[in-house]
Amino acid sequence: MSLKNILRAAVILSVFSATAANQREHILMDDDWQFAFGDASSPQKDFGNGTEYFTYFAKAASIHNEGPYSPKFDASKWPQQWTSLDLPHDWVVDLPFSGDASHSHGYKTVGFNYPETSVGWYRKTVFIPESDKGKHISLQFDGIFRDATVWVNGFFLGNEPSGYADQTYDISEYLNYGGDNLITVRADASVEEGWFYEGAGIYRHVWLDKTSPVHVDNNGTFVSYNLESPFDKAEINVETTVRNSGRKGSSYKVRHILLDREGNTVAEFDGGGATLAPEASATTTGSATIADPTLWDTENPYLYTLRTEVKADGATVDTYETKTGVRKAEFDKDRGFVLNGKPLKLKGVNMHQDHAGVGTSIPDALNVYRLKELKKYGVNAYRASHNPATPEVLDICDSLGIIVMDENRLLGVNDHHMRLLNRMIKRDRNHPSVVVYSVGNEEWGVEWNEFGERIVETMRNAAHLMDPTRPVAVASSSGPTVLVPADVAGYNYILQNPVEQHRADYPERRAVGTEETSGCGTRGIYHTDESKGHMAAINRSKSGPDSLYNAIERGWKFYDERPWLGGLFYWTGFDYRGEPNPLKFPATGSEFGILDYCGFPKDEAYYLKSWWTDEPTLHILPHWNLAGHEGETVSVWAYSNCDEVELIVNGKRLGRKTMPKNGHLEWDAVYKPGYVRAIGYKDGRKIIDKRIETTGEAANIAITPDRRVIAADNRDLAVCNISLSDSKGRFVPDANVPLTITVDGPVRILGVGNGDPAFQAAERPTDRAARTFQVSSFNGLAQALIQSDGTPGEATVTVSAPNLDPSTVSISAR
Repeated sequence: MSLKNILRAAVILSVFSATAANQREHILMDDDWQFAFGDASSPQKDFGNGTEYFTYFAKAASIHNEGPYSPKFDASKWPQQWTSLDLPHDWVVDLPFSGDASHSHGYKTVGFNYPETSVGWYRKTVFIPESDKGKHISLQFDGIFRDATVWVNGFFLGNEPSGYADQTYDISEYLNYGGDNLITVRADASVEEGWFYEGAGIYRHVWLDKTSPVHVDNNGTFVSYNLESPFDKAEINVETTVRNSGRKGSSYKVRHILLDREGNTVAEFDGGGATLAPEASATTTGSATIADPTLWDTENPYLYTLRTEVKADGATVDTYETKTGVRKAEFDKDRGFVLNGKPLKLKGVNMHQDHAGVGTSIPDALNVYRLKELKKYGVNAYRASHNPATPEVLDICDSLGIIVMDENRLLGVNDHHMRLLNRMIKRDRNHPSVVVYSVGNEEWGVEWNEFGERIVETMRNAAHLMDPTRPVAVASSSGPTVLVPADVAGYNYILQNPVEQHRADYPERRAVGTEETSGCGTRGIYHTDESKGHMAAINRSKSGPDSLYNAIERGWKFYDERPWLGGLFYWTGFDYRGEPNPLKFPATGSEFGILDYCGFPKDEAYYLKSWWTDEPTLHILPHWNLAGHEGETVSVWAYSNCDEVELIVNGKRLGRKTMPKNGHLEWDAVYKPGYVRAIGYKDGRKIIDKRIETTGEAANIAITPDRRVIAADNRDLAVCNISLSDSKGRFVPDANVPLTITVDGPVRILGVGNGDPAFQAAERPTDRAARTFQVSSFNGLAQALIQSDGTPGEATVTVSAPNLDPSTVSISAR
């Protein structure tokens, strides 16, 4: 499926025009915000926040208020500088690193020790026409990190401590109709919510929703299916919550229309109705039978659209669309994970939500790129660890056929915890990709006592009330109690969970591997250098912890050989900033990703590609640029799905070996500059011939954009991967060369990176109009994110380096 169709399927820019028949508008509010740092150390330094005689907690939009939330705010009275920007935005990307800063958050200077860079203020002015008076108007934030307070026209709307929860506020009564309206947000990232890089700011989309007074409520539909073998028919069941925000009572009726991918009507059916008093809501149900449905699965992720129409006083007053997929997903105690009646091993990865150059503020097109890169190596499952995913990530997983474990941020049963669990489930329960909810991860404080059992049981029961169609899991680090009430046991690492013993003790238990180590290290590094923040793969190191040697292979073999286990999720898919264990500063990021921070593959990615895909694969490691190690014995590995592999090093044949299932092959060779050649055989016939050579110095630059045509919408982007080769065209795997990126035309340099887990240079221009930016290649590779500036036209991207010929590629913005 093309990127254009994926984004369309994701309903990322779903805007309905306001007509008499349909008054719903879903308007993206990401452009043209003002930003300034506050100060967490003192309200007086924080623009006087809350220091007025009548604060915003004391009076509604008090005339005494003069802070950034007030239309009377005078920025000239304060030393802080305001800058213009577009969302999504993560201000931590631009902060410096320090060895004294938080290890788990990647040594960025944010948090309680850095009050001057831990509070951010955002302001935006939006015009609301007089014709909107009488409509229901709400403001929706998909994610603000962290402890966000929101105002409109000086009116305090509310506060959300969690950086991962969506927030929706009814602002209808606070607006100046026919005039400008001020939206203000204060985000305070002084306190960490997780133990990994989290960034700070409004890092997900913001929306303005306009509807008629009688309308489908926010996340107001719940679509489920009764589906049994032979799957030649399905019963669709729809719950619809309608709200009346008007001044008078109203009766309404609901009508559902199910549309196929081409827009043809598959079914029409009533969804019930009710009479609502002002500010009341009601939930009604409707159902229909679909003959010969096209099922959603990982190979054919077919999506339908449910169009819900609300009629009042004989007219259609609201139309609400829900993407949906017909499928039956279940975890079975003997067959593992079963999709549409067939066992399917989950070949998954855990993922945090940050990327080189942009931090947590990942544009939608970049999320598409990241998920497509994972699919290249056979990944079919995604665990959103350890927080609810960005909504568009779930939309993309729906479109690409990637199974999702949707994870709650924090275990607990009070109002704060249950409110967050409720929001996640109601937001995500229509996604066919989501097959299980996880309510906790490695909760050491309660895994070994009855607190854990009681808490998980309460959360499980609450989740079932909101969505009885999906099971609830807990990811355990080894403690047994939290797994007892869970519908699905999640095992974090077979070396610390007695999985076989649990199978014997709890034969009815359904289970999946929620985390298993990849054993990866730094891409292209085969000798650890802690002073540089680089680590050879523990997966290959017999001198390292024995428990991690050959870990990626050990994990997959274990889960593949046991049909009663649903599969596994490796830690992790991409590298992420923070948690650089077992290293410390200058390492700033975790190095256990199958792909690095830019999405460039490490050696272990080819192990997965060998056994998770049918594509003929043969990968040799290490590379053969091992200067300084001449004369040393090197263990040469081959990852392949060939039956046999023969290895030749500098003309010497080292033997032809049979590839074990889910395994790899090894030969010992003495390093000497030259070449390594591997020949792969299938059914006795040579099918692959791979050769790696000791290269010369970098001489050539190549730029490979993931797309040459992008939308001219101020949001879309092309991921431009940069690689260096020598004069013979051979990739240089140890080239660390300074590069200059120059753009011309209607694009900007959004961010850069190179996958180095100790990268500490600037990641993007502070001036949005900058035409050039610098980044060094790391082990032969670098990346530039080139974004539309909103203007159609032809653009060029040029990469140059000292003593190298520049390379240019064209990109069209349409």
